[in-house]
Amino acid sequence: MSDNKPYRPNVGIALFNVSGHVLIGRRFRDDGPEIILPGLEWQMPQGGIDANENPREAVMRELWEETGVTHAGYLGETDWLTYEFPPFDGPSSHRLAKFRGQRQKWFALRFTGSDTEIDPLTPRNGQPPEFDQWRWERLECVADLVVPFRRDIYQTVAQSFAEFAG
Repeated sequence: MSDNKPYRPNVGIALFNVSGHVLIGRRFRDDGPEIILPGLEWQMPQGGIDANENPREAVMRELWEETGVTHAGYLGETDWLTYEFPPFDGPSSHRLAKFRGQRQKWFALRFTGSDTEIDPLTPRNGQPPEFDQWRWERLECVADLVVPFRRDIYQTVAQSFAEFAG
């Protein structure tokens, strides 16, 4: 891993339902340095910030692209957080290979729609699906379900957004 590679600008989404649980999706394929490990396939939605895109706009776009959700209200956000990708031996042409990891701003949102709105399998904006299943989970449990290189971020997010977890 090269220390002189930049971090990829990214948003993360803690979408809370009325019970205070967060939406998580099960990744069903590796994506270069964004690996999945058996038993650790679950994560909250997240995605890259496009050039000249405001993070608050990016969070709503990413939420819709990955889950179909359009009914959500802003609750809060974290400062910028970073994590490193694990070593990647794949092709240097992979879209994430030029980054050392991700620089993320996490947003807490309140889901105001119905569960029937949640559909992670339909491609949107030309993006392939990332999740093949979804469920509501207690925020404090999610760090135990993610790949180890994301665990510290998830623990920080859980502490930052504990007030919304009901």
